[in-house]
Amino acid sequence: MLEVRQLTKRYGGIAVVDRVSFTIQPGEILGYLGPNGAGKSTTVKMLIGLIQPNAGHILFDGRDVQQHLKEFQHRIGYVPEEAHLYPHLSGHEYLQLAGRLRGLHHTRLDPKMDELLRLFGLWDERHSPLASYSKGMRQKILLSAALLHDPELLILDEPFSGLDVNATMVLRSLIQGLAARKKMVLYSSHVLEVVEKVCDTVLILRKGRVVAHDSVARLRIMMAEASLEGIFAQLTQPEDTETIARRILDVVAS
Repeated sequence: MLEVRQLTKRYGGIAVVDRVSFTIQPGEILGYLGPNGAGKSTTVKMLIGLIQPNAGHILFDGRDVQQHLKEFQHRIGYVPEEAHLYPHLSGHEYLQLAGRLRGLHHTRLDPKMDELLRLFGLWDERHSPLASYSKGMRQKILLSAALLHDPELLILDEPFSGLDVNATMVLRSLIQGLAARKKMVLYSSHVLEVVEKVCDTVLILRKGRVVAHDSVARLRIMMAEASLEGIFAQLTQPEDTETIARRILDVVAS
């Protein structure tokens, strides 16, 4: 189980993540939502050990990850929003590097890597430099690298960015399949339609604070909204979206 307790991060005295708490059980998919600047990416960076929290704790199987960070990092997979890859490496070389860093022996790594390249439709381009890959192709490489070592926890930050319709459908089924195999998934995204379809529970942030944490079904009832989009709008938008759109049109036309 992943347990986050009162996690806080401040910059210049301002809390961009403010006392956030949640748990993810094996087999659970948590949708981690919020508008731009709400603190989602900062939370993710603290979870994977890129930045240190000012306060709070992250526990994995009851152990503080800060005290066992390398072990924890070997048990998780991470797909960032931006595909910052080594442009001179080929897709094949990048996956080899990722697998070796995870400690996979070549006898196990090579067949897994080759099959993932085939399944993601990248086999013909496997020896091409990543600089020549489209955004969607780079995203598939990141997904493959995150899955190679069969992680217990998968952290996804806008994983559908750049993917076509077919790849999006595959990834959606993949996330649900991972949960069925008792993996834990934290899924941060703006694509609320997909979140609503795949996530067991959702957590919504506004200005670094948790404003909702429950199942979509219960939130619909509590907030009298038919969709996650309506719930999200109620909790995170200070002004009616149609009013904002009309004001923009008035400015453009003036």
